[in-house]
Amino acid sequence: MSIKLDGLSAKELEALIAQASQRKKQLAKRKPAAVVKQKLAAMAKAEGYSIAELFGGAPSKAVKPPAAKPAKTRKASSAKGSKVPPKFRNPANSAQTWAGRGQQPNWLAAEIAKGKSLADFAIR
Repeated sequence: MSIKLDGLSAKELEALIAQASQRKKQLAKRKPAAVVKQKLAAMAKAEGYSIAELFGGAPSKAVKPPAAKPAKTRKASSAKGSKVPPKFRNPANSAQTWAGRGQQPNWLAAEIAKGKSLADFAIR
């Protein structure tokens, strides 16, 4: 965390220092995390649980996880990079086409910027 101190007035800096001192006192009163963790583990054990069961990590003994489903495989037609027929053609150069996927080609973007419609380039 970084706070830009350059833009703060003397009054704002004093308020910030007071808040930081108060927070520092609160943190000093807390017990170390290891001590709290030991207490929690002892309480959980007394009730028949583990910390992992209560707060994540290991699955509970009473509830079985659902059976794993086999991984779905993609069909070749939906694989990345598959070819689709073009939907738009440049009238000035019929070799330039676009399938309507991804970013518009420069020639099409330039024509649309001039005021033409995308429908003007549709292949019928």
